[in-house]
Amino acid sequence: MRGIKAMLWDTSLLDPEEGIRFRGLSIPECQKVLPAAFEGGEPLPEGMLWLLVTGKVPTKEQALAVSKELKSRAKIPGHVFDAINSLPKSAHPMTQFTVGIMALQVESEFHKAYVKGLHKSKFWEPVYEDSMNLIARLPEVAAFIYRRVYKGGEVISADSELDYGANFAHMLGFKAADMHELMRLYVTIHSDHEGGNVSAHTMRLVGSALSDPYLSFAAAMNGLAGPLHGLANQEVLRWIKHVVGDVGAEVSTDELKEYVLSTLKSGKVVPGFGHAVLRKTDPRYTCQREFALKHLPEDPLFKLVSKLYEVVPPILLDLGKVKNPWPNVDAHSGVLLHHYGLTEDNYYTVLFGVSRAIGVCSQLIWDRALGLPIERPKSLTMDWIEQYCKSKSTK
Repeated sequence: MRGIKAMLWDTSLLDPEEGIRFRGLSIPECQKVLPAAFEGGEPLPEGMLWLLVTGKVPTKEQALAVSKELKSRAKIPGHVFDAINSLPKSAHPMTQFTVGIMALQVESEFHKAYVKGLHKSKFWEPVYEDSMNLIARLPEVAAFIYRRVYKGGEVISADSELDYGANFAHMLGFKAADMHELMRLYVTIHSDHEGGNVSAHTMRLVGSALSDPYLSFAAAMNGLAGPLHGLANQEVLRWIKHVVGDVGAEVSTDELKEYVLSTLKSGKVVPGFGHAVLRKTDPRYTCQREFALKHLPEDPLFKLVSKLYEVVPPILLDLGKVKNPWPNVDAHSGVLLHHYGLTEDNYYTVLFGVSRAIGVCSQLIWDRALGLPIERPKSLTMDWIEQYCKSKSTK
């Protein structure tokens, strides 16, 4: 179904040449106009949430009001942690994350209102409540899983003085101001990527059946957990580590070219390059590169990523089989997280999931406000397709 125009998705639009636009604003424009924690800093995710839900750029006061609102909704029932703790610690973090989301579902305001017979014109109201509650609670659920799996179960309480992104980093266990800035940027740029990607479309599809935001988002996260979607960010860092292990971080350009060619000849792909829609370098890659140039220009893995940026696209172009040889968002995010000490790449997709909630929940609110119908495309059997092709070939 690649490229088939099939749905309304008003919060963002992906252009093959210039990348994502959030409510008409490019990533550089968002970095310029959305409120930041301090002058010249990265945008606050709360400001992105305001933009996606309302279509308007918030003031700093409005973004901080969203931050305060989310904090008031962030308390998590104890049974959620019990549900996660029922799983072995060896379970993939995304499995634990989805279980936590499903455990939150018993709090659904939409489910309660629907059972009572709420008029469909008001469906969006409890969907809004559920969406805000879900967005507010996801960082603590995600942080609990991280601390449980990797840090011996030592949980770090939320800091009411911190904004959404910084508090998430804090609960994970990172105190550095630069890591707080990275988390603000990470959550903001991963928030939405129009509606056709697997996680966004899954949220939309399941929600169209009037499943509440918790059920819909849990389904979306199971899509995000796939290797061809959200799991790609951990695959990139693992491949880069293989490069370092095999030929060293100080590899020459010629040696790196040979390594890339050998990877491709073995039938594997170079993870982090190419995109289903984009035909130029992903702007999400570019803004992360700019962050690295500002904060960690001498990091060995960043230097290797920069060298890959020079080496890989020409090789892929020469093969003549790739429409987009340029790096995507996953080519860079892992290296930044690794630099600040979040080295557990198996967890990276959970970070992606927390971020993506802002975009998909914003759109689900509008789906219910607009009264959009259930999705029901037509399917065909192989026999039907064969008969159709035969009928056309005889004409």
